[in-house]
Amino acid sequence: MQGIRFVLEDARKSGRTHLLEPEAKAVCIEYGIPVTRFLVAQNVDEALRSADSIGYPVVLKVVSPQIIHKSDVGGVAIGLRDAKELRDAYHSILGAVKKNLPTANLTGVLVEEMLPSSTEVIVGVTRDPQFGHVIMFGLGGIFVEVLKDASFRAAPFGPSDAREMITELKAFPILGGYRGKPPADIDALVDILLKTSKLVTEHPEISGVDLNPILVSEKGAKAVDARILLG
Repeated sequence: MQGIRFVLEDARKSGRTHLLEPEAKAVCIEYGIPVTRFLVAQNVDEALRSADSIGYPVVLKVVSPQIIHKSDVGGVAIGLRDAKELRDAYHSILGAVKKNLPTANLTGVLVEEMLPSSTEVIVGVTRDPQFGHVIMFGLGGIFVEVLKDASFRAAPFGPSDAREMITELKAFPILGGYRGKPPADIDALVDILLKTSKLVTEHPEISGVDLNPILVSEKGAKAVDARILLG
């Protein structure tokens, strides 16, 4: 795990309080947390080659130390189905970012696979002064924002706690299968919770994690977006 320590130290030495998305996803991969396949392109031709390697449809996201919320500055394009759409979106993203945040230092454009629609869940981490790292699990969308339906545990914890975090949600029946839909892969979610717990326990300098959304299907789950904050 020396590579992770290098990434974290490099970010701190650069004065950054968060990892770039490719860095955050690389950390997740080191801990076995599944994320969408991605490559980082420095120009449109590299983006086209990356999309060919990953396979369409793809998503484009701007990568910049100054941009955390990419959508706010027009730095995201989704559902790109072919080379023409990708080329147009690439130039559109660069133009939007230059207009909305001209001082931003762009380090590339992330090209990632676009997953088919499925149930969204969230895994988050905050650092509490009393309890240390606290991990949150909830369903995405209105279930967290409106119904306040989430569960919490202090890290580290074991498999039984991780499973309880999932099953104690009011909206758990949605994950268990409803209206003919197959049940979500609960074991995959338990695994993500345990590996997130291990990550922050072994790296106390991490002050926050946001895996949102995680798309979970009948077989497997992957984090679409990943943020890691440093204390």
